[in-house]
Amino acid sequence: MSEDLHALQKRLAEFAAARDWKQYHTPKNLAAALSVEAAELVEIFQWLTPEESARVMSDATAAGRVEDEVADVLAYLLQFCDALGIDVLQALAAKIERNETRFPVKGAERANRHSME
Repeated sequence: MSEDLHALQKRLAEFAAARDWKQYHTPKNLAAALSVEAAELVEIFQWLTPEESARVMSDATAAGRVEDEVADVLAYLLQFCDALGIDVLQALAAKIERNETRFPVKGAERANRHSME
């Protein structure tokens, strides 16, 4: 895991422990909190057109809201992974590898077929 990401995960754990919140940070509760925060991120974009959503970061107020919700989502995801002993970067790398196999580049399929003929 990246040292920076690991340091943030440790900081979150220390923050929760100092406030005696660890008792509430069960995988079930963290998954629910993660879902709620993701929904709050979606809410910002709910009624925007695709063009408006692409420009959301150009408005300082909206950008601040987006960044706050992204931070909340990442914080709960890191705490969830910590609770279950998941290395989030390793899990992501493995998922990308599986998806590269499941969803090959379309042009590569044709190129591979022609090279085998």
